[in-house]
Amino acid sequence: MRTANGQIHDNGRRVTEILAEMRVELVDFVETRARILRAELREKWKSVKGAIPLVIIAAVLLGTTFLLLTGALVGLVVAAFPQSLYRWFFACIIVAFFWGVLGLAAAYFAKRELEGTGLLPKRTLEVLKGDKVWIEAEVKNRI
Repeated sequence: MRTANGQIHDNGRRVTEILAEMRVELVDFVETRARILRAELREKWKSVKGAIPLVIIAAVLLGTTFLLLTGALVGLVVAAFPQSLYRWFFACIIVAFFWGVLGLAAAYFAKRELEGTGLLPKRTLEVLKGDKVWIEAEVKNRI
């Protein structure tokens, strides 16, 4: 059972042959996982790609709506302070506070929604976890 460079191991194979075989298996392993990841990302991109123009249009229209609604709200609040020299200042502060509260609520709900779904490639991670369990079992069997 000599196992130093180029010498024969118990199973009749040289260490260099075993290492070469391990390298080939590792390359196949990495290529397979990369193909799985690319396929999954391609699927996700197809679903996202169609929505991008709609998101841009929605952002422009909602931005315009927001600006007009803000102007109307500020005008309404200004009417509540008819005698004050600072009525525009107070109106802007009140409306800004209102939008801030609504924005924080929206951010909170968006965060909760994204935590549930996640954007990570799930199938690829599951395959890698299975590979980890398999490798650990193989190592335990060999030792």
